Amino acid sequence: MGFARGFLEYDRIESAHEEVKTRIKHHHEFIKTLSASEIKIQAGRCMDCGIPFCSQMCPLHNLMPEINDKTCQEDFDAAYKLLALHSPMPEITGRICPALCEEACTLGLHYNPVGIKSVERMLGDYAIEQGLIKAQTPLLKTHKKVAIVGSGPAALACAQSLSIFGHEVCVFEKNAHLGGLLRLGIPDFKLDKTLIDRRIAALSAQGVRFVTQTLVGAQELEHGIFNEAQHFISAKELKAQYDAIVLCVGSETPRDLNIEGRNLPGIYFALDFLIAQNLENQGLKLNPIVVKDKKVVVIGGGETASDCIGTAIRKGASSVTQVDYHEELPQSVDPLISWPYYRKIKRTSTSQEEGCTRLFATNTTAFLGNDKLTGIKTVKVKWGPKRKITPLPGTEGQLDADVVLIALGYAHPSLKISEAFGLKTTPKGTIEALDHGKSAYQTSDPKIFAAGDGRFGQSLVVFALKEGLECAKAVNFYLEEN
Repeated sequence: MGFARGFLEYDRIESAHEEVKTRIKHHHEFIKTLSASEIKIQAGRCMDCGIPFCSQMCPLHNLMPEINDKTCQEDFDAAYKLLALHSPMPEITGRICPALCEEACTLGLHYNPVGIKSVERMLGDYAIEQGLIKAQTPLLKTHKKVAIVGSGPAALACAQSLSIFGHEVCVFEKNAHLGGLLRLGIPDFKLDKTLIDRRIAALSAQGVRFVTQTLVGAQELEHGIFNEAQHFISAKELKAQYDAIVLCVGSETPRDLNIEGRNLPGIYFALDFLIAQNLENQGLKLNPIVVKDKKVVVIGGGETASDCIGTAIRKGASSVTQVDYHEELPQSVDPLISWPYYRKIKRTSTSQEEGCTRLFATNTTAFLGNDKLTGIKTVKVKWGPKRKITPLPGTEGQLDADVVLIALGYAHPSLKISEAFGLKTTPKGTIEALDHGKSAYQTSDPKIFAAGDGRFGQSLVVFALKEGLECAKAVNFYLEEN
């Protein structure tokens, strides 16, 4: 449990951030990892509460009390080994996870919760420095072949587990670089991409094979899905060559805003902007969406919208306005009402801190302009029962805009891939597969499994990792039975 009175004698230590005026001049990570002495205090605040709600609320069920105890003892090797039992890439989740575990920390009922995320990040970085991230050799080879379509977090977690089970794993990725939206969608200032490279190198050394720029099943995808494929393999060919197939295709079909003026130049999907910037940061090509000295409006209220805000600020936008149709949440709530679940409160991201006007309960009704975008029309809305949204008469307005980035989330995976494999889909368009029982993660075709956002719907990286690991167990059971 760390220090016997740590939760009483020490306060939470927050990770240091570069000042706004400095960090907006570059695209590198700006949040610092805590030092060994700081992390000892952070972990030592764990109060041995008896029922670790932190572990329960974490989708990966990390053993946080035990990890905190070893960390406080400065036995970082043992702490990392405990962390790696459940978490396939803690150096990544320690940077981008919203820390559901911290929301459930018992100490958080009355004081600041333990900084579990900072412990995870430090241990992940320690593992890198000490060379603990390396290939894991399976005890035996089964010679069963598994194809995984996609290379995002669910795919990488699934590939890691299946390889350890002794199966031959091949990962197919439609784009030129591996990692899915971990690499292409998340800005570099939140996640250094060398962390992904290191994990993929370990998987390659473990025997996982990677095939890039290859589209599987469908020869074309829906508008708005980024695709660099130069090769194609049909669903029939893949089924003939592999004993099992896992679809980790993500939920990449963007939600559009089909209102008046949608076809005006200057309106883009969020990922068009974010992917282009990540490619520019890698020195591959310039971002064609120019926002320097322009008025940028970001439509949407989630993490992708925040990523657009931070990126636009770094690219020199003259102003950034976020239009969110959700109502503004309170700054705080009684923890006894919401705990241990994630609180519904107003949160301010690091990107929003950097200089952004936020409009709540505001709907976009039209795009303005003739030959090019000049602004948007808006109206205030009121939320009612069953998520019914009512426009408020007399609240109509408009905003100037040179560039609009649509960040309304993602509806479902490519339906063309589901059709190519002949799979059933849910009413939402996701691939139909249960997450429990004997047929867990199995689609309507027994040989094909699905995991991650393509099955679950748009969600967090940590849920994708969980799905990838659990799906691997289901695939392994299927291969043992067949």
